[in-house]
Amino acid sequence: MRLTGCPLRCVWCDTEYSFTGGAPATIESVLAEVAKYPARQVCVTGGEPLSQKECLPLLSALCDAGYDVSLETSGALDIAAVDPRVSRIMDLKAPDSGESSKNLWANLELLNSRDEIKIVIASRSDYEWAREVLHERQLTQRCPVLFSPAQGQIEAADLARWILEDGLPIRFQLQLHKLLWGNMRGK
Repeated sequence: MRLTGCPLRCVWCDTEYSFTGGAPATIESVLAEVAKYPARQVCVTGGEPLSQKECLPLLSALCDAGYDVSLETSGALDIAAVDPRVSRIMDLKAPDSGESSKNLWANLELLNSRDEIKIVIASRSDYEWAREVLHERQLTQRCPVLFSPAQGQIEAADLARWILEDGLPIRFQLQLHKLLWGNMRGK
């Protein structure tokens, strides 16, 4: 489920359409829409979901309804009030995103083994930054860490090779939805 609005403007953003627009909805109407599908997992993403005032109650309502809920967040907004039943997939913005100054480093202390950290890599210098942060902040001792290539910025095979050469204890992630359906907007 994609919520509209984001206070960041990452250079390589692939969902600029989520900056504005969207349709207002009540929590009840969202729950009814989600109930139309047989899946029990719901990922709330954006834009930046936490920039929406009803995001926190929505996350709790989805958990109360029995869904396995995850939140994809930029890491620029405080995650302290997120329902503890929600797994958090938190980005750390590398320098080439243009938004690395917005990383809210205090969020790292709130993560647990059910959460994940994702870093989108757009260049070799981003990779070196991420590798340094990985070690300095002992990220893999908090939760799983994923490195993902920024589409159109870096070859996925290059990023995979660097990870293997350095023996990093992280997961390599491609955005499968882009491989399957391209960068199209969901319904």
